[in-house]
Amino acid sequence: MTNELFVLSLSATVLGRTETVYPTLIVDEENVILVDTGYPGQYALLQAAVEETGTAFNCLNKLILTHQDLDHIGSLPDIHKQFGSQVEVMASVIEKPFIEGKQQLLKLNADAIQQAVASLPPQVPEQMREAFRKTLENPPRGAVNTIIAPDEHLAIGGGLVVIDSAGHTPGHISLYHNPSRTLIAGDALIVQEGMLLPPDPMLCIDPGLAKRSIENFLAYDIDSVVCYHGGVYTNQPNERLRELAERLR
Repeated sequence: MTNELFVLSLSATVLGRTETVYPTLIVDEENVILVDTGYPGQYALLQAAVEETGTAFNCLNKLILTHQDLDHIGSLPDIHKQFGSQVEVMASVIEKPFIEGKQQLLKLNADAIQQAVASLPPQVPEQMREAFRKTLENPPRGAVNTIIAPDEHLAIGGGLVVIDSAGHTPGHISLYHNPSRTLIAGDALIVQEGMLLPPDPMLCIDPGLAKRSIENFLAYDIDSVVCYHGGVYTNQPNERLRELAERLR
């Protein structure tokens, strides 16, 4: 396999409803590259999803984290435990201290945690409610080995370009995969009911910046967009991105 890109699908019941996230796997002759890791507790699902592509999970050697949110760093401790130094973990300099647990995740302050626990359906048992609270209070963490920066070209997977897509979190990054002309958007965009949309402003640290960051995608010739929430969008993505950028200026 050379420079192949696979969109993985991981489903979990979150706050009483089933939610699916879409990490990305890129395979070249020397590397197995994972972009984001799912929710805490999804390590086994992640491994199965990788192996369903025909890729040996034990060949994983690079992990790129688009940002600090819980559903992106969830399996990081398990990956560290299983692979140790075999896997090079990459993220932006702004997100690094949050991923490593040196700073509190921005969206998991005390008020946010209390609100999240209170929003659980009443039928959720107290034991599960407390386990959920403990996960939010002690989110997964792990070392970041390599800092990657906007406009950096990574000589892996046939060529990956790091794109500044700040706003959802301060150091959020997206990736452009040259061989397949795929934008790996992370949470900088979402797909909802078949439409490519900006991120939910309620989930953004800086909603205005998140909207402006969409302009950074216009420099690329894009055949498909992988959104962590919503999956793959292929309906004239260049035109749709220009439309979004113009509308949000």
